[in-house]
Amino acid sequence: MRVHVADHPLITHKLTVLRDKNTPSPQFRALVAELITLLSYEATRNVRTEPMTVDTPVAPYTGVAIAKPVPLVVPILRAGLGMLDGMMAVLPNAEVGFLGMARNEETLEPTTYAERLPQDLSGRQCFVLDPMLATGGSLGAALDFLFQRGASDVTAICILAAPEGLTKLEHDTVGKDVTLVLGALDQKLNEKGYIVPGLGDAGDRLYGSAG
Repeated sequence: MRVHVADHPLITHKLTVLRDKNTPSPQFRALVAELITLLSYEATRNVRTEPMTVDTPVAPYTGVAIAKPVPLVVPILRAGLGMLDGMMAVLPNAEVGFLGMARNEETLEPTTYAERLPQDLSGRQCFVLDPMLATGGSLGAALDFLFQRGASDVTAICILAAPEGLTKLEHDTVGKDVTLVLGALDQKLNEKGYIVPGLGDAGDRLYGSAG
C-alpha cells in the first residue's frame, strides 16, 4: 500500500479550523469540500488517460482525456457524502457509487447496511471517500468489498488517520493495488476508538446527530 500524507500549508490550515470544536456545521461542510478538492489533486495523480486530439485556434494539438471506463467514486455513507462535492469538482465525469458502512460502537467492527455499485468493477479505477481512518475496520471492509467485485486499482482519501488504522489497513491490503491519501496522520486512538486529537465524529459534525 502506498501512503501519501499531504503537507501543504493550506491543507494544514483548513484542518486546524476543522478540528476546532467551535466550528459550526455549515463552515465544517464547506471546509471538508475544500480539503477534499486539494487532496483529490494528489489522489488523481495517476488517473488513467488516453490520447485526445483537438483543434486550437492555431493548430491541432494532441493531449489527453480521462480514459474509459471512467473512474468510480465511492463515498462511504454517511460521512463520506460530505467529501463527494470536493471530489467531483476535480473529476466531474466520474461515476458515483455508494457503500453504507457503520461501526458498532461496542465491538468497533464494521457492518454493511447498503450498497449501490456495479456488479463488475474489472478495469475500473475506484476512489473511496471516508473522512476518518480510525480502527481501519470500515475502510478495510469497503476496500475488500470493491476487490471482491473485481476492482484492481483503488485509492482511498481520508482527512485524518490514526497509526492503528493505518497499520491494520496495510496488513489487510497486502498484495493489492491500494493508495491512501491523507490530510494528516494523528497520534493515536483513545479507549473509545476515536482519533486523538482528531476532530470528533465527522458525520455528526457534518450533518448533526439525528439518529
